Amino acid sequence: MTVPTTGRRERKKAATRQKIADTALRLFLERGYDAVGIRDVAAEADVAVTTLFSHFASKEALVFEQDEDFEQRLTQAVVGRGPREPLIPALRREIQAMVRHCTGDGAAPVYRMIDASRALREYEESMRLRHAESLARALVADPDLAQSATACRTIARFVVDAYALAREAADPDAALDEIFQMIEAAWEVTRPSR
Repeated sequence: MTVPTTGRRERKKAATRQKIADTALRLFLERGYDAVGIRDVAAEADVAVTTLFSHFASKEALVFEQDEDFEQRLTQAVVGRGPREPLIPALRREIQAMVRHCTGDGAAPVYRMIDASRALREYEESMRLRHAESLARALVADPDLAQSATACRTIARFVVDAYALAREAADPDAALDEIFQMIEAAWEVTRPSR
């Protein structure tokens, strides 16, 4: 089986999107989120405002440019796991990778900016709710899982909240260990009796 390669157009589109996101983040961190407008970002990135909006739906989305990637990674942790691979460890690995990405070098100023902006905090919260719903749909659709839709939605919320809690913890790995012990216990409780 051959792996499809990305065409020139897709590569250019991805490069433009990344350039816009990088420019926006740099400007936001230099000048402050509220002091920078969409037109400022477009001008600095040397793109039209319409081009910016073809890549990002809002100013807030510029800060969370990996939003869709994170959502896909969460659902892929469910649908892409092996036939006998347990669910909760697969989700934990993905959340741990996401936390490591978001707590790496240079992340602290970004999260200080998010914490200081009501618009960004609200956007992040709506993004987390959307990620939890997407994850819940993947859980409900998995034929190997026998839990109810309510249990799947609850666990999905716990998993997405685990990301936020661990990201803010002094020791993210220890926080994930503690949180995922609780998630594993909650998941086991919801298993139908056999």
